[in-house]
Amino acid sequence: MSEIRFLDGAQTRAALEPRRVLEAVATALVAIARDQVSAPPRIAAHAPGGLLGAMPGHVPGLGLAAKLVSVFADPERPGRSSHRGIVALFDAVDGRPLALMDAEPLTEIRTAASATLSARTLALPGAGPVAVVGTGAQARAQVTLLAALEPATPVLVAGRDAGRAESVAALHPAGRPARGIEDAVREARTVFCCTGAVRPVIHRDWLAPGTHVSSVGGSHGPELDAATVRDATLFAEWSGAAATLPPSGAHELQGLPPERSVTPLGAVLAGDSPGRRDESELTLFKSTGHAALDVAAAHVAHAVARSEGRGSCVTR
Repeated sequence: MSEIRFLDGAQTRAALEPRRVLEAVATALVAIARDQVSAPPRIAAHAPGGLLGAMPGHVPGLGLAAKLVSVFADPERPGRSSHRGIVALFDAVDGRPLALMDAEPLTEIRTAASATLSARTLALPGAGPVAVVGTGAQARAQVTLLAALEPATPVLVAGRDAGRAESVAALHPAGRPARGIEDAVREARTVFCCTGAVRPVIHRDWLAPGTHVSSVGGSHGPELDAATVRDATLFAEWSGAAATLPPSGAHELQGLPPERSVTPLGAVLAGDSPGRRDESELTLFKSTGHAALDVAAAHVAHAVARSEGRGSCVTR
């Protein structure tokens, strides 16, 4: 007999302990960089209003999982999209299904974790406030994670809606809304861009020397301008961020000239590749998401849920 644990959205969120997720995501990123992960490029079925993506993956020591996620435009909020789905975790030895959980909080925190790791690895230490651009679910997840990990670091939140920016900023003890996106980006030296943009919301001339940018949005188009990509040293979860077409690859990294390289963030975390080379360098981490990160977060959620008795179980 085997047991399958079911976690709803609230139970999944409660089981995603931030520091454990950060550690597991770091392990997954290193495994990606060292070609130890089994994960085919993401595929998607397109419907009139959006897409359904499939992301299976195996990470040694973390497990075997698959995510089904829908990305659809939200007609009630023009310019925004919803990300809904499920993650199934399996036993990597015998293939038994172990758990089924909500993909939305899991995707939010694993994405925020990879962005945070990029900043910890590539940004200049102690170089002023952090800016978070965006006021949607991913921006909220990013600010919430920063509040858990770095509550004393000043955080500026900027977006199109001043009221929403104020609400997101309130999630952080040292958070405050900025007057606008340009003001926030010009003041910060670490910028988290978390939008559903279809055209650039950050421009090169706003970025001071030595700034680090972490871009996790842009599922439907580029959220960074071409000049920022041109001038930055580039990092991503995997080389396919530039080598494959969206939705698997990044809009911003399409058509890079042959001499431009994209360094896997895990290679820097592992000490296998250099990160920032000097204080004036512009660094850019462009996230596309990766199945290995879902495996990492699912591993943590399942372990915490089991130890704390969260969720409901079915024996089969």
